[in-house]
Amino acid sequence: MAAPKTNLPVDPARIQDVIDGLARLTEPGRPYTRRAFTALFPAGRDFLLEKFQAAGLETRVDAAGNLVARRPGRKPGLGTIMLGSHSDTVPDGGRYDGIAGVAVGLEVAQALADQGIELDHDLEVVDFLAEEVSIFGVSCIGSRGMAGVLPEDWFSRESNGLTLEQGIRDAGGDPARMTAEARKDIAAFLELHIEQGPVLETEKVDIGVVTAIAGITRIEIIVQGRADHAGTTPMGNRADALAAAARLVTGIEALAKSLSDGPSHFTATVGEFSIEPNAANVVPSRARLLIDARAEDRTAMDLFAASVGLMAEQLARETGTVIETPRRISDNPPTSGDPLLLDVLDAACEAAGASHRRMVSGAGHDTAWMARVTRSAMIFVPCLGGRSHAPEEFAETDDIALGAAVLFNAVIQLDKILSQEDV
Repeated sequence: MAAPKTNLPVDPARIQDVIDGLARLTEPGRPYTRRAFTALFPAGRDFLLEKFQAAGLETRVDAAGNLVARRPGRKPGLGTIMLGSHSDTVPDGGRYDGIAGVAVGLEVAQALADQGIELDHDLEVVDFLAEEVSIFGVSCIGSRGMAGVLPEDWFSRESNGLTLEQGIRDAGGDPARMTAEARKDIAAFLELHIEQGPVLETEKVDIGVVTAIAGITRIEIIVQGRADHAGTTPMGNRADALAAAARLVTGIEALAKSLSDGPSHFTATVGEFSIEPNAANVVPSRARLLIDARAEDRTAMDLFAASVGLMAEQLARETGTVIETPRRISDNPPTSGDPLLLDVLDAACEAAGASHRRMVSGAGHDTAWMARVTRSAMIFVPCLGGRSHAPEEFAETDDIALGAAVLFNAVIQLDKILSQEDV
């Protein structure tokens, strides 16, 4: 963790005030729960709106339902440098995840004003709508919408009688205008986030400069066996779907471990598993499993998927089951950080006196979607024990403030570099 620094250009107390204020807005008995499209989410938005307006920022909600706060630059039309993250949480845990990035974006804007620094570019701070997996089963709704890549068929997704289309409207957005308003003026996007892993804390490094966000592929496998009496069917005369699926799971784990020993980041997890008929005295007739695989290198992902397919074919032959061809139900490629921004962030760390290392994000972030429309990059700050998506998620204010100082330095430098490019 970073030693407290007294010469930072930012105010740690203001950052903590935003984090604590949002933490108080949680479902009773469920720290810290404020999911998008639920009753408490608007209260969080109102809290942020007050903070943005108190800082003298112009505020609006865009067509995708994102809360945007703007500090005009000296040269109208030059473009926008954007900072931000998200204020929605997962159930039962999310005091810092996303929220730290929104608080830091606001603090950078306030620190610039405190020091009388005017940028050539507009500066915007954004709270993206529904970065976490929402009640509609999809994520990064606001950033996909801002980038103009939100799938149109998502609008009809429904949860308890509410459609996503209406949910965006309830958040202040306008789905009908979303495609037309896809942003083309953003000169650069930067996001601060807690690491959600133990690397920075273990290595005692202040800042992680994120070189890439791993691509996420989800693969569904269905194993069809045969239901039989568990007490009378001989062991050698069964087509046990669960037994075959269990061998698949252990094979997937071994394959993922092998790929993770390579030069790039790779993980794979069987995170969903179900069997039928799920009765103690019946040989399982069907099993379904869902793999969450994440890779920095697309070649590694393709190798993994092909190897899982071959594994399924072999196990079907050995077990007398029918294993359907593994199906990719979602497939997002990896996203590289912009080289210019990575260099600027390295230099900004040096200027802030922050130790730093380059690293890959295994988690998805809004940055991956903003990279579709502009130069984008992000930094990590340490979190306690690498814990995240849990009530125990915690990050030191001094660590977050140091990250804010890095972004403060980066924004000033970027403003100069991008202004020269536009000359």
